[in-house]
Amino acid sequence: MSIIRKRLSPEESREAAIEAARALLVEEGPQAVTLKAVAARIGRTHANLLHHFGSAADLQRALIKHLADKITAQIGAAAKRARETDQNPREVVDMTFDAFARGAGAMASWMILTGNQDALDPILEAIHNLVEELSEGHRHDGPSIHEETLQLVLTALGDALLGGPMAKALGLPREKARELAVNALMASHRGADA
Repeated sequence: MSIIRKRLSPEESREAAIEAARALLVEEGPQAVTLKAVAARIGRTHANLLHHFGSAADLQRALIKHLADKITAQIGAAAKRARETDQNPREVVDMTFDAFARGAGAMASWMILTGNQDALDPILEAIHNLVEELSEGHRHDGPSIHEETLQLVLTALGDALLGGPMAKALGLPREKARELAVNALMASHRGADA
């Protein structure tokens, strides 16, 4: 019995591989994002993925860029909505925490621990570009958007990696880090408005 595979364009093949890599990241963690596993998930060969990405590291880099672009676009839209409405940063905080909890935190840590820090460049570049875009024409007397972003990203990353066990050990609700992040952003904006 032969298996008939749909022929995909190079772009469709790359997109399918990146989506499969994202699913593996969420389901099994960063160590599961291998060319072999991704190829099996999309019904392609290891050689096919080598052709499109060159190496597992390049596939992971493409995944990171995809995640970074998608996440920063969503967070940027939420930040603009918050500015235009009630100034409540809760949606921005939730999106940032969720992004790190759903794989970005584990992937970033994996890249650092395996010595592949340059793979984080797409994340750092996307965050930098978003902060520059949000800063443009926006006057804020409190901490700069750069400082607020540093605090939020580091808090969300820490929460993704250790938040659950740490909150439990301290007898705090699991959502406490998110609450603290929202409160910090609200306080900085109240202080700036005073």
